[in-house]
Amino acid sequence: MAKSALIVWGGWDGHEPDKVADLFREILVGEGFEVEVADTLDAFRDAEKLAGLSLIIPVWTMGSIQPEQEQPVLRAVADHGVGIAGCHGGMCDAFRLNTEWQFMTGGQWVAHPGNDGVRYTVNINRSNPHPITDGLPDFEVVSEQYYLHVDPAVNVLATTDFPTPGVDGPHVGNPCKMPQVWTKTYGKGRVFYTALGHHRDVLEPETPREICRRGFLWAAKGVGL
Repeated sequence: MAKSALIVWGGWDGHEPDKVADLFREILVGEGFEVEVADTLDAFRDAEKLAGLSLIIPVWTMGSIQPEQEQPVLRAVADHGVGIAGCHGGMCDAFRLNTEWQFMTGGQWVAHPGNDGVRYTVNINRSNPHPITDGLPDFEVVSEQYYLHVDPAVNVLATTDFPTPGVDGPHVGNPCKMPQVWTKTYGKGRVFYTALGHHRDVLEPETPREICRRGFLWAAKGVGL
């Protein structure tokens, strides 16, 4: 069966959704996927088409989605085993009023203390070996450090430490390891998420890009690592 993916981008322009979508397209084409890229949520309306895909990648921050657009995605993943994968606000700050979307994706952005330009480390979870992170090193990022409300059922593959030295905020009295890369299932479908990706250039270095590549392959129906 041919590997097929739909990437839908839009929402807040500050996350460079068109550029991130193009990077994801490059990765998938390099892995032999047939890729459609759309800039409208109406691309989600065709339930039969979505059910036949291997993978759906939303790149859409701070938008609103109508039931006739959301339901085909939920059903494709839960009932037909289509994978869903994404990054940063493009998947886990997409539709703030849609709790079922958050249930599917595994988390919701709530803050990025220090805003853009924070230097922090992403730590691979060595105690939880997984094909997505196998052999990859910890790595440093200068970007937004995402604080998320996270589904306790997710499989955490990488974390970051809060608070970051020198970054003030109401979180500083509550040190924690915040999940930054995770997987989960939603019905029959696989879900992959990385909190990185404020801009395309954050995802371009070798390790973040490789995490995306492996995550997409792991999530994709009929492909899985």
